[in-house]
Amino acid sequence: FHMATHAGALGIAALAYAYAKRHASSQRYSFGTAKVGDLGGIASALILGMVSLGIGVESVMRLLQPTEVQFGTATLIAIAGLIVNIVSALLLGHGHDHDDHGHEHAHHGNDNNLKSAYVHVLADALTSVLAIAALLAGRYLGWVWLDPAMGIVGAIVIARWAWTLMGATAGVLLDQTDVHVAEEIRELVEKPGDATITDLHVWRVGPQAHAAIVSVLGEATANAESIRERLKPVHEVSHLTVEFRA
Repeated sequence: FHMATHAGALGIAALAYAYAKRHASSQRYSFGTAKVGDLGGIASALILGMVSLGIGVESVMRLLQPTEVQFGTATLIAIAGLIVNIVSALLLGHGHDHDDHGHEHAHHGNDNNLKSAYVHVLADALTSVLAIAALLAGRYLGWVWLDPAMGIVGAIVIARWAWTLMGATAGVLLDQTDVHVAEEIRELVEKPGDATITDLHVWRVGPQAHAAIVSVLGEATANAESIRERLKPVHEVSHLTVEFRA
């Protein structure tokens, strides 16, 4: 059941990419379809949270009421699952690292859809490792209690990952201000006696794309075009609107 929910989560990530690609040029979406990935990411985070809750509840029940465990079969399944998860993590991790380091301001350009898929297979790998350790200890040392105990530990770690991922995707979907880019814009635009920003909005519209609305009160030495020239070094901004008042 656990693996099936993760397969579903990876399916959500794939569908999000397919939908975003198919409707990328559609005029229905003012800033494109890149945020579809964040919708997929938050859906995956919710599924991950539900899985962690299910693991935690069942582990507590088994800790209070121990049941018979088929150590041999369960260990083989856990090892097979770990191998699959390691291969998946290596494949997804390559794309994740490329996304993180291929941009000057990497931490502002993460693909939450890819990250959600990556976190899912890492969570699976973690639970497989914990399961193998607990099953071996139960089989050879008689520590049957370690199986549900490791389940509780795994549930807590997975829940923390889900919460972090949910926060990152929710921030994008709610158009949270990118403070780093906003500060860079202020540094480039505002000059004493020349231009002052009266209103500024900066938000992410895609993994490596931002939109910005900049309202400027300036003197005769500046104009809307000169403000645009000043902001050319801010390569994170792909959609720029400048309002200039003298």
